[in-house]
Amino acid sequence: MTARVVVVDDQTVVREGLTLLLGLLPDVEVIGSAADGEAAVDLVEAERPDVVLMDLRMPKMDGVEATRRIRAAYPDTQVVVLTTYSDDESVFAALQAGARGFLTKSADAEEIARAVATVMRGDAQLDPAVQRRLVESVLPPAAPSSRERPRRDDGLPDGLTRREAEVLRLIARGRSNAEISADLFIGEATVKTHINNLFAKIGVRDRAQAVTYAYRHGLADS
Repeated sequence: MTARVVVVDDQTVVREGLTLLLGLLPDVEVIGSAADGEAAVDLVEAERPDVVLMDLRMPKMDGVEATRRIRAAYPDTQVVVLTTYSDDESVFAALQAGARGFLTKSADAEEIARAVATVMRGDAQLDPAVQRRLVESVLPPAAPSSRERPRRDDGLPDGLTRREAEVLRLIARGRSNAEISADLFIGEATVKTHINNLFAKIGVRDRAQAVTYAYRHGLADS
């Protein structure tokens, strides 16, 4: 299915470059662009795109507020944040506002296409290069605790199986369900089952919380 996409960036050269780049992709149709958050909200109201590629730092209305308004009024439109700096302080706020993806502007066409397809499926797509910084920004300093959840004999917490830990590690790397399926040579339905099971075991609701859990328990890079 072709994704109808809106590009939002206050820099003309970036906005036009992204439009041209996305126009080369077979499953993406750029239906409009905007130079600030206010114009982006108006454009989404008029065109109802599938995905908005959203810059963060813009005049009139920044990307965080635009994302919040778009997701509140048009929940079928997904937002993927595009920003210059991987340590942008607004990134976490944008995810809280409802953005389903986060990429830096160094992302190539394949990465952008993958993010668009991923958020359209209802999954989240976080750039692995910035994921660790994002998670560390919300984690307290690690400290030994006698009240940590029990670990199995193999060192896995909360009754996780080795396969569930593998799936969790790949989620922490920003892999989609389809990519996890290919990496582990299992079906997507099996991946979803593992995700549902591990989410229930570790007590999280979504992938962002699962990533935080993975880093907190040393499972992200194991």
